[in-house]
Amino acid sequence: VQLVESGGGLVEPGGSLRLSCSASGFTFSTYTMRWYRQAPGKERELVAGISYAGGITNYADSVKGRFTISRDNAKKTVYLQMNSLKPEDTAVYYCNTPALGSWGQGTQVTVSS
Repeated sequence: VQLVESGGGLVEPGGSLRLSCSASGFTFSTYTMRWYRQAPGKERELVAGISYAGGITNYADSVKGRFTISRDNAKKTVYLQMNSLKPEDTAVYYCNTPALGSWGQGTQVTVSS
């Protein structure tokens, strides 16, 4: 099982980024996927989740209305579109397959002027 995140970077407050997580080594289309984040000195927190077919999504209250999780099962990729970014969104973002307990290496998102 391998998860590889990409798309992080430095963005100004109010800006947008789209994170991608490319999966391999398992039947991607049959698994729920999640995005987590971990800010310096804080515990890792759940940001968003999406069901195997994409019909059910859920979000942390802190990102509702700003972030959108989606997936492309043909490409074995899950996305996190992040809009209206705030400095408090600064963190390392990880994708996760909860049923398999697998994690990617993370991608850094920094929101700063």
